[in-house]
Amino acid sequence: MPIDPLEPHPLVRLLDKPASDFTAADLVRAVEELDLRQVNLRYVGGDGRLKTIAFPVESRERVLEILVRGERVDGSSVFEGTATDASDVYIVPRHRTAFLNPFGERTSLDVLCSFYDEDGAPLPYAAEQILRRAAEVLTAETGCALEAFGELEYYLVGEIDPFFPVEEERGYQESMPFSKGQRVREQVLGHLAAMGVRMKYAHGEVGNILEDERQLVQHEIEFWPVPVEQAADALVLAKWVVREVAHAQGLEATFAPSVSGEGAGSGLHVHSRLVRDGASAIVDADGIDDTGRRLVAGYLTAARALTAFGNTVSTSYLRFSDGDESPEGICWGETDRTGLVRVPLAWVGDVLPAMVAHANPGSTETIPEPDVHPQTIELRLADGSADVHLLLAGMAVAARAGLADPDSLEVAERLNTADHDDFEQLPTSCAESADALEAARDRFEADGVFPASLVDAVLERLRSDEDRALVKKVRKDPDARAELVRRHWHVG
Repeated sequence: MPIDPLEPHPLVRLLDKPASDFTAADLVRAVEELDLRQVNLRYVGGDGRLKTIAFPVESRERVLEILVRGERVDGSSVFEGTATDASDVYIVPRHRTAFLNPFGERTSLDVLCSFYDEDGAPLPYAAEQILRRAAEVLTAETGCALEAFGELEYYLVGEIDPFFPVEEERGYQESMPFSKGQRVREQVLGHLAAMGVRMKYAHGEVGNILEDERQLVQHEIEFWPVPVEQAADALVLAKWVVREVAHAQGLEATFAPSVSGEGAGSGLHVHSRLVRDGASAIVDADGIDDTGRRLVAGYLTAARALTAFGNTVSTSYLRFSDGDESPEGICWGETDRTGLVRVPLAWVGDVLPAMVAHANPGSTETIPEPDVHPQTIELRLADGSADVHLLLAGMAVAARAGLADPDSLEVAERLNTADHDDFEQLPTSCAESADALEAARDRFEADGVFPASLVDAVLERLRSDEDRALVKKVRKDPDARAELVRRHWHVG
């Protein structure tokens, strides 16, 4: 199949094959033809950040060795709770993830890696391996693959523009010069596309905040539905790229769930769908079908426990109570932005032809049809503090439970916002989130998806701040709130 002439990935164009077909030999060829002098192995640490090991290019044989064999790293410095006397682990490159890194002193070839233990088995407590296992178990039991994408919100922080000052809470899809940071956003889009990350679009978000000496301007990137393992990689790469570009422009980027005593915080809404035999399994001609409702029920039933992976700092729980569109109640609705789960518009039925004809009178062009129906189910729970691999793994576990539970359709009907507005609430602190995960841990540990030791580590971290009383206190104390916000300013 020929490569699309608009393909943005330079390695795909150079090698004349899709990234999924990349081999180590292909990447060595790219190093030679592009005269690259450095190879970086990248992996996601236990803190959710992208780590780097840099290798100078010394010979063709050495580059091939790096790209095939990978390297060993100190797991005790990467993952919490790992004993130092048995901590060596292997990282092995996933060739399909290769991209050109434009941010160093010289362009390098970067490849994302997977973790393995001393016996060569997938490292059970590595987040990307947990996600892979969760996706495999879901597919084996249901025949469905979970696809997902995130809506990544962030703030750019800089000096106040004296000529076109920002208007608070007026940033939604605003354009220059009223929008600030558009050039950063455009550079981020270009870099991510060249790295093989698929996106739908990017735009300014609602959250404009004006303080005495600085302005905070919110932006959002919405990605493309892909298998959950790729969706997690996309979010980790995007955070790194946003920070790199913003820093180069003299701006500070933050994904913090709460950034001020006023204005919207930053969420991380995750859209998902189930795909079976190349077609959507959650929608029919009338909209969401019973499989889709079972998926909704699975998310809602697991919601309190999922906050342990999606809302990992104390300010996450300030966001729940502060934002006009931040969820608190465990409920769902169609296009309803107050619910924890939302079913957005997705061109269901026969609405598109009439709109196209009205917008373009006389047009006879064929309307393109997507390979998979675009209907998704949006989980509005997480924020920028999320461990995205564990969150998506938890969603896969919840999806599996929802599809298997004979009571799921009744749960979905009972928790629909169309009928009433009295619903169970989400946790109000990290400590309460930990309690919810502990109560549901058997569900996540089933079939070896979440190791018990990893769940223990998550519980310990969530409880370490002892924030049950703290979150209540800072709502009434602006100085204490500002200190807490700054403590959790750079998350994920």
